[in-house]
Amino acid sequence: MPESKTQKPKKQKAKKLVEPIEIDNDALYENCAGLDVHQETVVICVLFGSIDKRPKKVVETFKTTTSGLLDLADFLLSYNVTHVAMESTSVYWKPVWNVLENTFSLILANARTIKNVPGRKTDVKDASWIAKLLRNGLIEGSFVPPLPIRDLRDLTRYKRKLLNDLVAEKNRIHKTLQDANIKLTTYISDIFGVSRRNLLEAIICGQVIKPADLDVLIKGKLRKKIPEIVDALNGRLRLHHREMLLYSWDHILYIEKVIANIEVKIQQELVIYQEAIELIKSLSLIKDTTAAVIIVEIGVDMTVFHSDKHISSWAGLSPGNNESAGKRKSSRTTQGNTALKSILCQCAWAASRQRDSRLNALFWRITKNQGKKKAVIATAHEILVIVYHMLSRGVPYNELGRDYLGKHINNQESKAVKYLTQKGYIIQPPEGECA
Repeated sequence: MPESKTQKPKKQKAKKLVEPIEIDNDALYENCAGLDVHQETVVICVLFGSIDKRPKKVVETFKTTTSGLLDLADFLLSYNVTHVAMESTSVYWKPVWNVLENTFSLILANARTIKNVPGRKTDVKDASWIAKLLRNGLIEGSFVPPLPIRDLRDLTRYKRKLLNDLVAEKNRIHKTLQDANIKLTTYISDIFGVSRRNLLEAIICGQVIKPADLDVLIKGKLRKKIPEIVDALNGRLRLHHREMLLYSWDHILYIEKVIANIEVKIQQELVIYQEAIELIKSLSLIKDTTAAVIIVEIGVDMTVFHSDKHISSWAGLSPGNNESAGKRKSSRTTQGNTALKSILCQCAWAASRQRDSRLNALFWRITKNQGKKKAVIATAHEILVIVYHMLSRGVPYNELGRDYLGKHINNQESKAVKYLTQKGYIIQPPEGECA
């Protein structure tokens, strides 16, 4: 009989063991819960028991309908839960927050900062992990403004979105006119001005525009260019072009009407915050619209932020901190609050053109050494710090002028004088000044 071949044992690949993170037994809350929120369901993990003993755990799943969330609230009350934490998952956390807001102490966590160990991703384990972090006080809550501020935030952000849509439609009209060989924008920079709109409407209606018609439609200094405009209107306008222009034109009129209604609504809702708005406007480069955006993004209660460093970091205007082995790798700012960051950067650009101001001196001093982009972020950071202290203390802004940085300027001058003196030059003060 043939000898049986001995089979060699197969080598098994070594598996990487992922050990869970051990959390110190320094519990802060006796009864707390962690929520893993989804579009259709919410997985909840309740930890309860004495803080000096191992807690007991209960896991349940509820629907995200209103009735399901009310059952969730009753379930939490049955275990005497006081604190609830959840991830900021898209917009799905908002219905849960609205139902539980007035009953429990809620904490909205940044999903990036509370990630679980890789290889342990299930809904139940996510909810348990959030509950463990919450019980030990390891979750830092995100800023969620009160309900009136949240409603105003929806209006201001929607207005900003509509303004972007308005610009897109205007650009589409420019594109259609170029396609029709109408070079109107060569001589008229803004064809959507009050007097120019009549001309645009005449083009859309297919009207034959003569020089006599332009005398009525065009006003001001542009009347000198009427012969050139007549030549620019001689294009290849087809029915298709007029239809495309009409679609965009109707959309522009509708967007402008909606924006006007939203602005009225915003002004009505901002009446109760008028004192804070006037306080912010004491900084001369901030106007009504900018002040309204700042109020709806940060609120009026500055106690929710630990310090000016906290609010600047939350807004994404603080330099990043990435250091290893004594070497600083990057100082890029974080994403932060996009709406607040963009409006403050616009204020920083306005400060660069505002003479005889402290912020103007700050902008150009940093520009000299590090460039305009970093100067914009630094100036926006300074504006936010000023706004934070104005709202915290209830005092208006006091313009210190460019001389506020006089110490730095004098140091630079003294260094220059010292350098020239060492080179053999004789420096004399201007007439009327003491040496």
